[in-house]
Amino acid sequence: MTSRILVPFQGEGAGEGPMTWAQGMMWRTMLESGRSMNIGGTVALPPGTTVEAMTRTLRFLMSRHPALRTRLRFTPDSPPRQVVAAAGEAVVEVVDAESDPGVAAETLRERYLGVAFEYAAEWPVRMGVVRCGGAVSHVVLVYCHLAVDSFGIDELVRDLAHLDDGGSPRESLTPLAIAARERTPAGINKSKKSLRYWEQLLLSLPAPRVAAHGDAREPRFWELTIRSPAIHLALRAITHRTGIESTFVALAAYAVARARPTGGTPVAAQLVVGNRFRPGYADVVGLLVQNGLCVIDVDGPFDDVVRRAWNAATNAFMHGYYDPAALAALLERVPRDIAYLVNDRRPGNTAAADPAAAAMPAAGEVKATTSWWSRKLDALTYTMIVNLDAAADGTDAVDVAILADTHALGPDGIEAFARDLETVLVDAASEGEPTVAQ
Repeated sequence: MTSRILVPFQGEGAGEGPMTWAQGMMWRTMLESGRSMNIGGTVALPPGTTVEAMTRTLRFLMSRHPALRTRLRFTPDSPPRQVVAAAGEAVVEVVDAESDPGVAAETLRERYLGVAFEYAAEWPVRMGVVRCGGAVSHVVLVYCHLAVDSFGIDELVRDLAHLDDGGSPRESLTPLAIAARERTPAGINKSKKSLRYWEQLLLSLPAPRVAAHGDAREPRFWELTIRSPAIHLALRAITHRTGIESTFVALAAYAVARARPTGGTPVAAQLVVGNRFRPGYADVVGLLVQNGLCVIDVDGPFDDVVRRAWNAATNAFMHGYYDPAALAALLERVPRDIAYLVNDRRPGNTAAADPAAAAMPAAGEVKATTSWWSRKLDALTYTMIVNLDAAADGTDAVDVAILADTHALGPDGIEAFARDLETVLVDAASEGEPTVAQ
């Protein structure tokens, strides 16, 4: 059984304005992919938590953060605009589970993530509370990605420290303020500088060629996940040797693995740029992520490729803030094959200092690698997405999810890329000298 509780709220910062650059880019991605891109998850709650505590939490968050009081206004022949309300009523769903509350929470999470928000009418946050036998066990919180990114969710969690005392008024920038800043002469110049760098990189790449057909399947986009203890050890060993964070080691391995079938270099990849390092953006509750572009020469010893990957990624981060409409115009004028995204989502990817980090992966770790096919999608805005996560089962392994267009790279090609990625890293950890020609 499911019931609904209305939660009134009111807060400062009401107004209307254009979307931020990050919102505009996310909106384009949502339209092109046909996916809602919702973000969030489930939290198991301590015994004794009440429904009233959850409604108070939602009221606090809605009142404190204009991003959560934002909906879209649509007008013909123009981009959507964001509208921040001064007051309203949010909804908490209460699900009374008959048996396993964890199953009920997962069912609710899947529904919240899978159903697109009503952008003009619905608040960009969904909260559901699961009870079993009268006891609250879980809360499910899912956000519209136009409202927040994962870093913005982290800020919401940090702000809960003020739930009991109310906290002083937040002085961080709001999405409306950011959108206004982006349209100042200084903001426009920042976008132009970023896109000049993009254009320089685009011109360094060959013009697109007619794509070779892979093993076209329907749905078109297939995802393979590998769980590799060997990649975990190899990343630690190479990071220990080079002193360069493992996220850039993984990026270098991606570039070498992608180049191996053809020997082609350089290799392009887009990276997710958080943009929180920019002045005034560190504690923003909102969406700031955009993509940066890097181009990596993969010739020579692997450690050299790692250094180039670090340099390319650093420049991508510095030039990952721009007007998405201007980027779209640039890509139409200078089309290149850059629909590849590498996203390392593992926490704590810093250079390992302990001697154990130098341990080389052994044959046993390679044999322990497992793989499985997971998602199959009808539409995607990339030819390939490579996501790296800490192993979901808590073991010392890395989960690498490769979502690719079977019209360009069939299932056998996806599996071959996964094997090449692991091999590049294991060889580099053991020998330090893998090259494209191998």
